[in-house]
Amino acid sequence: MFMGSMIATLRVKGASMSVIKPERTTDNDPAVAAATAAVEQVEGEIRAFVRRDVSSFRRPRNDAGDAGVDNISSVIERVSGASVAEIDRVIAELSRVREMLRSEAERVQREIAGYANLSQAAMTSMKIIAESVTKWKSQNPQPNAETPAPL
Repeated sequence: MFMGSMIATLRVKGASMSVIKPERTTDNDPAVAAATAAVEQVEGEIRAFVRRDVSSFRRPRNDAGDAGVDNISSVIERVSGASVAEIDRVIAELSRVREMLRSEAERVQREIAGYANLSQAAMTSMKIIAESVTKWKSQNPQPNAETPAPL
């Protein structure tokens, strides 16, 4: 069961990124652990891609460089900054969806447990009724078809 999360801002080479880390988890379910590991792997790959992509555009400027090159560099930095912001927004949205899916999974598990308890109670009731009917039949035998019933 997921209990909460901390949102931290990570600054890498002038770009800020939101990082969401769980405070603690109380569920040791292997499926949850595998899903969390997969999500963390994807997030790590996205971060690595962004770092690799942005770092190639953010090279130190040469003072001897042309003014046109500086202008192009600033345009590229603005475009890549917008891309990084969009990726951060998508990561935050995916985190919200992940939390919603976890809460829905917990709700479904509670519903299934409730149905299992109800089914168990119904089975127990049926056994009690069957035993009572058996005892009742043994105490009150049915008349044979060969012997006429008293009038």
